[in-house]
Amino acid sequence: MKIAVTFNNGEVFEHFGHAEKFKVYEVEDGKVVSSEVIGTVGAGHGAMAGLLSDNSIDALICGGIGEAASEILNEKGIEVYSGISGNADEAVEKFLKGELESGGANCDHHHEDEECEGHSCSDGCGSCCSGCHHEPLFEGKNVGKKVKVHYKGTLNDGTQFDSSYDRGEPLEFECGMGMMILGFDKAVAEMEVGEIKDIHLMPEEAYGEVDPNAFFIVDIENLPGSENLNKGEQVYLRNAYGQAFPVTVVEKDDKKIKFDANHEMAGKELNFKIELLEVE
Repeated sequence: MKIAVTFNNGEVFEHFGHAEKFKVYEVEDGKVVSSEVIGTVGAGHGAMAGLLSDNSIDALICGGIGEAASEILNEKGIEVYSGISGNADEAVEKFLKGELESGGANCDHHHEDEECEGHSCSDGCGSCCSGCHHEPLFEGKNVGKKVKVHYKGTLNDGTQFDSSYDRGEPLEFECGMGMMILGFDKAVAEMEVGEIKDIHLMPEEAYGEVDPNAFFIVDIENLPGSENLNKGEQVYLRNAYGQAFPVTVVEKDDKKIKFDANHEMAGKELNFKIELLEVE
């Protein structure tokens, strides 16, 4: 049996659709025998169901999750335990003891009635694509095949924002099926095993342009804990439906605070070094 947990710094990550890593536990005779952390670079929340299925996951433990994503996972035979927080290893132990209770689908895409979740800035380039596709998005000799790659992502100034080399685990995905940001996916589609390719992506082939509608203002008195936030800090907010989503503080005065809910890589040009290791 395999159990996957949305993962960040040892904790259950708050939102399935924004998870950048899963911790995968191999279980035999009711006990964990091994575990590994895998990346989800470029995968959208629907597409990650395919990633978990490809890794033969039987159960998912996560924080918030939407009804559509939960249904996709169930269709793939993956049991979902949502609304979970705290230490990831302890959550798995509770699951194995039959003590873990799921909160059901508890995520939507609104920003009303937020509550401040506290500071939490995750590493990696995150997850932001349009979702899983049943038909290939483009042509290429590797399209529709399961591929394994190592990669390093940098900004134009040379700042590294993600690297599978540093994690020591390559990334696996089905090429051309919407599991990756478009430019990354297209680059892999024509690569040869053993080839190393450097690519430069404009925002439209990465995480898109900055959406002005993703900025919103909240009264500090209605958001407990926000009085202690500073400009530039990243936090997670949770709305009345249980959705946890990352935001950045962009402005603040004595009464109001302005947040940016755009993906942290929105509007940015990205560079990737990609090494194709395997094609199945």
